[in-house]
Amino acid sequence: MTVHFIGAGPGAADLLTLRGRDLIAASQVCLYAGSLVPEGVLAHCPPGARIVNTAPLSLDEIIAEIATAHAEGHDIARLHSGDLSVWSAMGEQLRRLRALGIPYDVTPGVPSFAAAAAALGAELTLPGLAQSVVLTRTGGRASPMPEGEELVNFAKTGATLAIHLSIHVLPRVVADLTPHYGADCPIAVVYRATWPDERIIRATLATIEAAIGEGIDRTALILIGKTLGAEKFSESRLYAGDYDRRYRPVGTAPRFPEDT
Repeated sequence: MTVHFIGAGPGAADLLTLRGRDLIAASQVCLYAGSLVPEGVLAHCPPGARIVNTAPLSLDEIIAEIATAHAEGHDIARLHSGDLSVWSAMGEQLRRLRALGIPYDVTPGVPSFAAAAAALGAELTLPGLAQSVVLTRTGGRASPMPEGEELVNFAKTGATLAIHLSIHVLPRVVADLTPHYGADCPIAVVYRATWPDERIIRATLATIEAAIGEGIDRTALILIGKTLGAEKFSESRLYAGDYDRRYRPVGTAPRFPEDT
């Protein structure tokens, strides 16, 4: 039997991969992070499935639930919000499962930064403005930042920053970034992207603290960079009519001549 780690997406119940949906439907046990995974995703569980909210459980208790289900011969759907590759606490669970010899697989999900960018209608990489996106966070009580991963170091690159788990320290974020991006740099805060109560606040580094007001102190993503709301940027050469490419040879001596 297998433990299926499944990215349940950013919030909307239909932002789930077909593979994830089918694995949930085929698993007799479902463990889900109830603080962030929408209940609508649980509708895919088969009738009679054992459904466990892991939000109040410790790691030891979660692994015990998995080990019991595995011993009983059940497949297990383990649901985490967003995508499992970042800030999911999946790694420590996989390490425990490897030690116990319990097989697992991983199905990716829609990450929160992608959902936030979609809500903004924004491409985070634009020619001449930014070609990199940095996914990061500020240090917290549970997870301090390793040396060298401070915001000011990422800010020096000029890349678009997607700052997670940091809305509660927004003044510190603004103070760290303003010297590098400038007070007029666009910034957006997306609260609970794709949920029914989604909120979007667009501002600049100089105005974001006043614009956001009270009430948003968790479950929000901060995006900052020159690409947000930009209109003055170069068009990609990929679709330029005079650009010679494999699927559209151009000129008398194309780099990738069509097969004859």
